[in-house]
Amino acid sequence: MADDSTSVRSGGSLLGDQDLYLFNEGTHLRLYDKLGAHLTEVDGDPGVHFAVWAPNATRVAVVGDFNGWDGRSHPLEVRGDSGIWEGFVPGVEQGTTYKYRITRKDGSDKDKFDPYAVHTETPPKTGSKVWDLDYDWDDDEWMAGRGERQTQDSAFTIYEVHMGSWQRGDDDRVLTYRELAPRLAEHATNMGFTHVEFLPIMEFPFEGSWGYQTTGYFAPSSRYGTPQDFMFLVDTLHQAGVGVILDWVPSHFPTDDYALQEYDGTHLYEHADQRKGFHPDWKSSIFNYGRHEVRSFLLSSAISWLDRYHVDGLRVDAVASMLYLDYSREDGEWIPNEFGGNENIEAVDFLRRLNTEVFGNFPDVQTFAEESTAWPGVSRPTYLGGLGFGFKWDMGWMHDTLDYFQRDPVHRRFHHDRLTFRAIYAWAENYCLPLSHDEVVHGKGSLLGKMPGDDWQQFANLRCLLAWQFATPGKKLLFQGQEFGQRAEWKHDASLDWHELESPLHGGVLRLTRDAAHAYRDNPALHVGDVHPEGFRWVDASDTDQSVLSMLRQARTHPPVLVVANFTPVPRHGYRVGVPMTGSWTELLNTDAEDYGGSGEGNLGAVEAEPEPMHGFSQSVALTLPPLSVLFLLAPDREPA
Repeated sequence: MADDSTSVRSGGSLLGDQDLYLFNEGTHLRLYDKLGAHLTEVDGDPGVHFAVWAPNATRVAVVGDFNGWDGRSHPLEVRGDSGIWEGFVPGVEQGTTYKYRITRKDGSDKDKFDPYAVHTETPPKTGSKVWDLDYDWDDDEWMAGRGERQTQDSAFTIYEVHMGSWQRGDDDRVLTYRELAPRLAEHATNMGFTHVEFLPIMEFPFEGSWGYQTTGYFAPSSRYGTPQDFMFLVDTLHQAGVGVILDWVPSHFPTDDYALQEYDGTHLYEHADQRKGFHPDWKSSIFNYGRHEVRSFLLSSAISWLDRYHVDGLRVDAVASMLYLDYSREDGEWIPNEFGGNENIEAVDFLRRLNTEVFGNFPDVQTFAEESTAWPGVSRPTYLGGLGFGFKWDMGWMHDTLDYFQRDPVHRRFHHDRLTFRAIYAWAENYCLPLSHDEVVHGKGSLLGKMPGDDWQQFANLRCLLAWQFATPGKKLLFQGQEFGQRAEWKHDASLDWHELESPLHGGVLRLTRDAAHAYRDNPALHVGDVHPEGFRWVDASDTDQSVLSMLRQARTHPPVLVVANFTPVPRHGYRVGVPMTGSWTELLNTDAEDYGGSGEGNLGAVEAEPEPMHGFSQSVALTLPPLSVLFLLAPDREPA
């Protein structure tokens, strides 16, 4: 095809001078409306406005199906000194596949994807697609009221889901967003989950990364359908009363040469120095958080999911790797900051700006940090020096709790502190308690497989673990398959083993998880005080010899819930526990119930408080503690004695 630069028109720019200023300043929040490919009209002619940032390129052309991938046909024009190349190409239609042919300073050409594309070819193909985002939402009721469902005092029972493996169709076919939507909505609502959290659905090249090696920061993966199909999934969950949280990965990106890596022939998005720009664990590139345009890119990505897709929250992955310059590095492999420390000041500033802008523009959403260190104030406001996240994953709780539960019950009395230690720091952050995908991969086995004992004891221990999670202060997160005690370790390329629900023991775990989730949601004492010290008190945390723990979950204007756990297979009769109220205490939950696969021991639905002082209270109850069990007992609805 002959060189014909007039086939690209300079009119129809979506970028004003203010856009360029904010972009180069690092504060533009909606670049997705300006850069990328946008269907529009110029002088009555339909076509597409293309715009891409490549400041060190000597020439940029758009190539695709419409011009036979001929780089001579449609060169773009650079916009001043902004580094943005743009142009309008008439006649380009919805669904057109395209890339940018970038001429580097050494004269070589490289075809690159569009970092701002909203739709892509299905991997392993790597082209971007012209696509509009028109969609008629039907979730007005949810959007109007979601702020009340997402406060610090709200119930959060988050169901973590991997799109490609939750459930599959005939012949092991991956389900589409639209196929998954009604099935997932029904399961989540039946189980009492308030939210679904998806492992990254942003486009990614390698299945084995589970989405954590992101390339398309503005595009839901085409493996499962179009952007509108993903909108339908969010819409369906919202109509069912279920919120949507997305895993989002601003910590690193893969080095695939068609994507962000050395985008214009230079280290544009990543640090040039490998000591700051290369992640040794994941063999990936680290964003240059100090570069203004990169900050605009990442901020716009985060805002786009909240804006375009009605998403209710973002869980930021691998925050610890962003905060520390020496993360997973030996001496000599990292560069100290300007004060000689190991803190990544630029990343800290970026995270604070991220949360400030997210909550400033969408005050009814939430953000979550996967942060595994003792960095202070992760979930404290930025104006108090914190990072500004709404919640932080409590990795310490996860490690200590699983360490305890994996031990043979005969040895648990020597490790009582694994469960009691958390009370020392429980209010330092707004915590979410995760039993996530990370605990059931890479040879770790399933949660059920971690439990000691014979088959019956393994299931009883798992029921204890799940009930203990719902009882412990903090929001809850549970990865798919663990709600019914899947035996096998999770596999990203196969469906969950739903057939196991034909077994009474697996079905019992499912019913226990459902009832515990509903009890947590329906009783304010179990969730209102999740992040407040007044929402919790030990009744007795010192009975190490019998491996029994008892605590009260409290809310000022609601009846408290007494939680008593027996972490041995020895039933205990007449076990006395102090309580703050007279009257009948109703057994809300008993993990040893026959319906859950237990032995059926318990308290016949209720137990009467007696005027026998115990544990600092004037009243107490004499309980039957079933083997390997957790009990929830609801107080009578009256003032304390």
